[in-house]
Amino acid sequence: MSAITKEKKASIFAEFGGNEKNTGSIEGQIALLTEQINHISAHLQQNKKDFSTHRGLMAMVGQRKSLLTYLSKTNLQGYRQLIEKLGLRK
Repeated sequence: MSAITKEKKASIFAEFGGNEKNTGSIEGQIALLTEQINHISAHLQQNKKDFSTHRGLMAMVGQRKSLLTYLSKTNLQGYRQLIEKLGLRK
């Protein structure tokens, strides 16, 4: 069910992480998790009884929340730019 190819992952890290090889950047990791969360959410709208995928989705959301909290404490300006770019907070 992995819909994120190597090319898509590289483009996400190039856009948000500054470099496609910079896979450790917090911004890139958050953007990648957001992409995966959006894909899995679309899957769960079609398959409402897929509870194991729902559990994985909740784990990803928790991990993204932890990374966002860390980013907001260390780089508030970067945090605000990232959530605006990804459209996370309304």
